[in-house]
Amino acid sequence: MILINLLPHRQAARKRRRELFLFQLVLALLVGLLLVGAVALSYQARIDSQRDRNDLFRAEIALLDAQIKEVASLKTQVEALKARQQAVERLQADRNLPVHLLEEIVKQVPDGVYLSSLKQEGSSIVIAGMAQSQERVSELLRNLGNHSAWLRQPQLVEIVAGEVNVPQRGTRRVSNFSIRVALVRSAAEAAPTAVKPDATAAGKG
Repeated sequence: MILINLLPHRQAARKRRRELFLFQLVLALLVGLLLVGAVALSYQARIDSQRDRNDLFRAEIALLDAQIKEVASLKTQVEALKARQQAVERLQADRNLPVHLLEEIVKQVPDGVYLSSLKQEGSSIVIAGMAQSQERVSELLRNLGNHSAWLRQPQLVEIVAGEVNVPQRGTRRVSNFSIRVALVRSAAEAAPTAVKPDATAAGKG
């Protein structure tokens, strides 16, 4: 007996292949989506971890910034206190300056020299007066430069010949002079200068 298949077997086979292809395609798509989801979750976890680290770093940086500002504020306060202390010490030192200045002038002015004015200009003293001769002026400059603890670096501003009337002695020739000398403002600065006790006596002799 001969069996004859009247069904369209080619179409059925083609349909089965199409269904298998669609199944494989859907399966591949699902696997791909699962892989993409897993990768995305992994990256998201890393991003979240990095964000947590960044937040921790920001918090630490903010704490350090606050500490730095506090240290800077303390340094500013310390500098202000030092400035006040220096100002107080300077005022205390300046309070005794006139005494030291007059004492030094008395010690260093030789015989034959007469002072007419003392004027302070900043850290300098301008001394004006007259002398019996230019040699006396030179002696005064040497005394101020070499033997004074509170006066240094004397400079002759000017010296002019003049005359002065001396009662019962007539007219005498004199040298009018002006000297600028640096003023030492503290005992600590004055200490290194060696003062020779007999220098004044030798100049006046």
